[in-house]
Amino acid sequence: MAMAVIWTGMVVVSILCALAQGNGPQVAAAAMEGAGAAVELCLSMAGVLCLWMGVMEVMRRSGLAEGLSRLLRPVLKRLYPDFARDRAVMDSVSANVSANLLGLGNAATPLGMEAARLMSRRTPGVASDSLCMLVVCNTASIQLIPTTVAGVRVAAGCETPFDILPAVWLASALSVCVGILAAKLLARLWR
Repeated sequence: MAMAVIWTGMVVVSILCALAQGNGPQVAAAAMEGAGAAVELCLSMAGVLCLWMGVMEVMRRSGLAEGLSRLLRPVLKRLYPDFARDRAVMDSVSANVSANLLGLGNAATPLGMEAARLMSRRTPGVASDSLCMLVVCNTASIQLIPTTVAGVRVAAGCETPFDILPAVWLASALSVCVGILAAKLLARLWR
């Protein structure tokens, strides 16, 4: 709710400032141009997202997702020790991590929300350490294939959208490590 008020306020102040300076027609033209560009971007990204969502579905049906889940289980059990024996939670977290590894933030979000819903059953109304860790890991996520960013780069006319892979790998690995360390440290401070 607060963000809606902030964004609405920013838009209203911007329009009022433009009208006060006599730039109303330019603002209207820019709004129409921006709306058209947004639709083009959404359509171009939809193709990339559909491709990788299809890959995720093939992985799930072929059992590869389960194999990836088994591969991730030792790490996830250490990150979420309270839920190490809860298969439903660990499966949701594994699916979330898998989608994030493929750079599918849009697909990872519902999976993360499902994991958070399952985690919150134990401590209703209170964010447990594991739930905070899930939010940190989901937000910082390591991306092996940044499909959303590549989709945006393709839409912007880039001929080599994946040439940013080393920078993405380094930045995402560092952000996850710092996030996990901060979450563990803060969990110990506020016991």
